[in-house]
Amino acid sequence: MEEAFHRSKFKKLCVFCGSNSGNRQVFSDAAIDLAHELVKRKIDLVYGGGSVGLMGLISQRVYDGGCHVLGIIPKALMPLEISGETVGEVRIVSDMHERKATMASEADAFIALPGGYGTMEELLEMITWSQLGIHKKPVGLLNVDGYYNCLLALFDNGVKEGFIKPGARNIVVLAPTAKELLTKLEYYTPSHEHVAPHESWKMEQLGNYPGQENAQ
Repeated sequence: MEEAFHRSKFKKLCVFCGSNSGNRQVFSDAAIDLAHELVKRKIDLVYGGGSVGLMGLISQRVYDGGCHVLGIIPKALMPLEISGETVGEVRIVSDMHERKATMASEADAFIALPGGYGTMEELLEMITWSQLGIHKKPVGLLNVDGYYNCLLALFDNGVKEGFIKPGARNIVVLAPTAKELLTKLEYYTPSHEHVAPHESWKMEQLGNYPGQENAQ
């Protein structure tokens, strides 16, 4: 039974997280726990390229565990988000748009840890792209100690007020621990109606997505 955890269907997972560590140890513990689960399942990491905050913590642990780490960072943010030596492979891009598109292209699934505006913006863009039909990859939210409860309540209110379809609310896969979240992501299948057919989107920038009709 334990062996099953070592063979994930995901080869690379993108993690969105803060360039700060937060005010409580529980956030750093969650990042370390997620890194441990990725290493155990032999899943490579795609992330924002920083060596500080939760970004630095998870990337170093995954790298030390023997998995490949790909950091994608805009040139302008290198002085702010990289302190000392870089971790793993670092790909420098021109801007935030290219950063997100490259991260989306490289990964098989997404997980957001606690973070600030940037983390939430990346999370919401991947949710939006799923809703639109641009990708069908699972989007996970690691709700550490209820950090994202207010955001989830806003989503629920969006459904109540008629701005978010109930099916689209299910795009977000939620769990309080890394182990539970990764298990849920493994079994995720899209249940919402896409705004536009996947084939109607120009995918040259994002690349093909594993598990879809045109992935070969």
